[in-house]
Amino acid sequence: MKKVLLSNPLILIGFAIIASILLLAFLAPLIAPYDPDAIDVKSILLAPSVQHWMGTDGLGRDVFSRMLYGARISLLVGFVAVGISTIIGIILGAIAGFYRGWVDTFIMRLVDVMLSIPTFFLILAVIAFLSPSIWNIMIVIGLTSWMGVTRLVRAEFLSLRNREFVLATQTLGAKDARLIFTHLLPNSLTPIIVSSILGIASAVLLESGLSFLGLGVQAPQASWGNILTDGKEYIQFAWWLSLFPGLAILITVLGYNLLGDGLRDAYNPRSNQR
Repeated sequence: MKKVLLSNPLILIGFAIIASILLLAFLAPLIAPYDPDAIDVKSILLAPSVQHWMGTDGLGRDVFSRMLYGARISLLVGFVAVGISTIIGIILGAIAGFYRGWVDTFIMRLVDVMLSIPTFFLILAVIAFLSPSIWNIMIVIGLTSWMGVTRLVRAEFLSLRNREFVLATQTLGAKDARLIFTHLLPNSLTPIIVSSILGIASAVLLESGLSFLGLGVQAPQASWGNILTDGKEYIQFAWWLSLFPGLAILITVLGYNLLGDGLRDAYNPRSNQR
């Protein structure tokens, strides 16, 4: 399996992209040449140069420094939001797949109701009643994105529920909690991990969209979305304010999608046979 992972170009490219972005975000205080919030009226809307690699914005702030710190915010939102949605999805999916019956029916109808509501508009409606902040964004995205994980975990549990090793363990008197956490859940982790990686890309896009609309991370705190918002006002003569955050979002989402698709192909028996 290790050879399969290392020989898959999607995994290698996706991992290289994500590792690079995580490293830049982690080392932002050491790499950033300027204070991301420092206003300099003498350096307003300077084009990219040796002094300012990605130019400056309408307040004279260094865009490269703000991009580095914005990566921290965007990735933090992705990880925390996906963590919340994955935990909820695992719990509900495990209960539905293991106990079945009316419990399964109730949870699946709840999933259907949630899926019938457009996620982005649901998040907009909730954020409208809350003060826009990074923590509210992470919680709201996590609480509105668990349905796919729930259906995935339920399907895996239904597939494993009648396997010989589960029936044997149950015959020996193992309790439900032991069956779920020792035998069923560990054998369902691979699709959950793939789904979580792909979910981070969606969470980054959602955060960027909310920040772009002014409902996400608020100034002066930098995020890729609100840097894009600043850029739309000067797009005719300050192209760098829209280009660089847009490329950052594109490359980040692409990296997570490549990594997720590569892992899905690597752990798919049919793909391995081909």
